[in-house]
Amino acid sequence: MAGLSGRMSTVFKAKVSKLLDRTEDPGETLEYGYQKQIELLQNVKKGIADVVTSKKRIQMQSQKLEQQVVKLDTQARQALSQGKEELARTALERKTVAQSELQSLDQQVTELESQQAQLTEKEKVMRQKIEAFRTKKEVIKAQYSAAEAQVKISEAASGVGEEMADLGLAMQRAEEKTENMRARASAVDELEQAGAFDDITQLGPGQDDIDRELAELSSGSQVDDELSKMKAELGSGGGESPALEEGSREQQA
Repeated sequence: MAGLSGRMSTVFKAKVSKLLDRTEDPGETLEYGYQKQIELLQNVKKGIADVVTSKKRIQMQSQKLEQQVVKLDTQARQALSQGKEELARTALERKTVAQSELQSLDQQVTELESQQAQLTEKEKVMRQKIEAFRTKKEVIKAQYSAAEAQVKISEAASGVGEEMADLGLAMQRAEEKTENMRARASAVDELEQAGAFDDITQLGPGQDDIDRELAELSSGSQVDDELSKMKAELGSGGGESPALEEGSREQQA
């Protein structure tokens, strides 16, 4: 069970890493890193300012103690000159305490100056590194932007190529359809000239070949009946009618 859990965790982390890699913008990542370094540099500068402030405060206290030491020394001399030895001793004791405090303050000032020097050096090195990072950041961002633009152009060119290929296939299909249509039109003309198609004007509605043959038989029978009737009217001699005879004479003349 533990092994399965470990594998699931690994797969999940891999999926998350892949997703983050897709959504991560190198430019934004670099800018974020640069801003964090600037914040650290500002913290170092603030630390230097705090150290300098503390040192100045101690130096002011040292100056006051130095003045107090001089004053106590003067008071001790005056008291001794007036025969006030105990008062002079008290002034000298206070002078000794002030000198001890002054020595301690001087030591603190020395330590703060050392810290200030170290922080100043670190701030200098950090500033140089940040400047180098900023330059490299801008170069990487420019390179990434150029590469991204190239990818977009390549993808666009690829899309145009695919679209042109599709258009080429569509044009080829259109040409083939046009040729097929022209061939059919030519074939229809040829068949029509050869009489392969019936004249629909000669057929009644719904007539086929059998209807046409039956109509021809009926028409022939009707003609025969009319001819017999005419013979009966003109006589059994079957001679030509006057109109036909006149026509024949005019042609002979």
